Amino acid sequence: MTNGTALILYSLHNCPYAIRARFALLKAQQCVLIRSIKLDNKPSEMLEVSPKGSVPVLVIPNRSQMDTTPQKQILEESLDIMVWALSECDPHDLLNSSHPEALPKMLEVIGEFESHFVPAMNAFGCAKRYHEDNADELRKECERGLIKLESLLTQHSFLFSERESLVDIAILPFIRKYARIDKQWFRQSPYPNLKAWLNGYIQSPQFSKVMKNYDLWLDTREEQYFGN
Repeated sequence: MTNGTALILYSLHNCPYAIRARFALLKAQQCVLIRSIKLDNKPSEMLEVSPKGSVPVLVIPNRSQMDTTPQKQILEESLDIMVWALSECDPHDLLNSSHPEALPKMLEVIGEFESHFVPAMNAFGCAKRYHEDNADELRKECERGLIKLESLLTQHSFLFSERESLVDIAILPFIRKYARIDKQWFRQSPYPNLKAWLNGYIQSPQFSKVMKNYDLWLDTREEQYFGN
């Protein structure tokens, strides 16, 4: 039986978008019922609230009996989930709340990175997997994004400033995914600051919690909690 006041997160274990949503929820100390899925077997409950069928999806119940707004709020984009969670609770000030102009700037940095790097990374991953002739060319396209991040990390300890921010946890899962496409190449690549930044995250106990494996929800129908 689902707790009617609990947040519900539909998630895919290794999806970068789902990873960053889970990371933000953990940073925001938000405990959720996590429903791990496979894309080839999506729960009808998820499709009912989010017909587009992609993850992550966060279902936010109406917790106030006095509130006349709709019973559930559905967030279907990972950045929306991240910003919502951190707006609720941000003990590490990842949104830099004392500077109202910071969040739009952070979202601009994230958006620019995603629009160029993510398509290039996906193309490179396919080329590498199928041993296509243009793999090296596509790798160089990805490196444009890596060079920009390395440059940012030579200016300050994190991607946006000297302090960890939304930008770091939003971009991290994509660099992790890229590094796994060709691990040997990445280990030898000329991006020392980026590699140190990535390793600092993936070796942390907190990230281990983000990457904890959960049984597929459709296999067990058992409610499992993430973030508690």
